[in-house]
Amino acid sequence: MSRQIYVNLPVKNLERTKTFFASLGFAFNPQFTDEKAACMVISDSIYAMLLVEPFFQTFTKKPVADATKTTQVLVCLSCESRAEVDALVRKALAAGGTAPNPPQDHGAMYGHGFTDLDGHGWELMHMDAAAVAGQG
Repeated sequence: MSRQIYVNLPVKNLERTKTFFASLGFAFNPQFTDEKAACMVISDSIYAMLLVEPFFQTFTKKPVADATKTTQVLVCLSCESRAEVDALVRKALAAGGTAPNPPQDHGAMYGHGFTDLDGHGWELMHMDAAAVAGQG
């Protein structure tokens, strides 16, 4: 059995957050989506559980971080191409997100990212496997 990952993120307004990520092309699994949580499908084995803050708080005794003021985690997703990296950032910006840093071009690796409506950082990267193989 291959592992799956479920990244759990607190959100202030679930419907607004779902609209934001749907505009980036992500779908939601209705089986695990209700008024308190949405299961965003990133791939066949990667999911983001977007949980309204009071519900998220039931999973931990620690205070919930305000992602607009602190960084607790950066989620990094691989992309098929540089163009996909740039397209996702453009979509995020159009949907109300921000790009806190400029694109980073390291030759074989290209990255950029965005901050979502709740302040969570999403890094996007494309690795040119052929260029990396040629470096070794």
